[in-house]
Amino acid sequence: MFDFSLDFLQVVEEAAIAAARTMGMGDAKVADHAAVESMRGTLERIAIDGTIVIGEGERDRAPMLYIGEKVGSGKGQAGAPDVDIAVDPLEGTNLCATGAGGAITVLAASERGGLLHAPDCYMEKIIIGPASKGAIELDAPVKHNLKAIARRLQRGVDDLVVVVLDRPRHQQLIADIREAGARIRLIPDGDLSAGIAAAVSGTGVHAVMGIGGAPEGVLAAAALRCLNGEILGRLVVKDDKQAERMQAMGIRDLKKIYTTKDLAAGRELVFAACGVTDGNLLKGVRFFGDGTRTQSVVMTTVPARVHFIDTVHLENRPDVKVRFH
Repeated sequence: MFDFSLDFLQVVEEAAIAAARTMGMGDAKVADHAAVESMRGTLERIAIDGTIVIGEGERDRAPMLYIGEKVGSGKGQAGAPDVDIAVDPLEGTNLCATGAGGAITVLAASERGGLLHAPDCYMEKIIIGPASKGAIELDAPVKHNLKAIARRLQRGVDDLVVVVLDRPRHQQLIADIREAGARIRLIPDGDLSAGIAAAVSGTGVHAVMGIGGAPEGVLAAAALRCLNGEILGRLVVKDDKQAERMQAMGIRDLKKIYTTKDLAAGRELVFAACGVTDGNLLKGVRFFGDGTRTQSVVMTTVPARVHFIDTVHLENRPDVKVRFH
């Protein structure tokens, strides 16, 4: 269908640099706005007829990158590739604002209809790596799932590390994980980057459990399709009004347990992320005298590839020097 992986790489890189310039300033809204404006501007230069299916919210609440917004220099033009795009311009806005680790910029894309149009609500999630696929159930007891994961990884439950968002709603989950004997890494934000880490060997993360954002669940699913990991999720319905809105978006079964392929069904998927602040998977943006350095990951299902990319963005000066770090 298309190969815009390097174009989407530039989208997340430029957004990460823009966000990183606000790092530690204590204003999450300013950080997010910088990433959104950069991402939208870069998307407009790509020759696609793109539609934002997951973005910053609905049109009246998000002036840029709202759900349904058309992007790309080919929008409305015959022959331009139809592309659905899901974005999280800055996952971990508070992390960036405080200078904490784990903030990233994220984009996923597919052919039209390849990404679930997830409402802006919460989702119950379990995320695991390739070795544990098929071993978990969303409604199974925590101890049961942890034993199953440990069995697949050929280790004890006490050797597992489970990432959980540090939220009051997770008190019982945290107690259950501790009772089972696994170790917990509590994070203030950023369950999407943690979910990607769970599917990459050597990161020290074996599972992500708990309730987080549904849009982040779709983005994670796109990455997991490329990494051969697995996510199981179910939408959390807050009230009748939210249930009506979900049904208006085409979601009929509000209790459905979504699989990885339900969330990201596309045949040709692209996932791109760039580190803003240092995390388990990606280093953050580094500024130096002659330019900027970024670390990113770009994944595709066709062909099945995962690229870890270290980029030096040079200043446009005649005396600029490239340094090996």
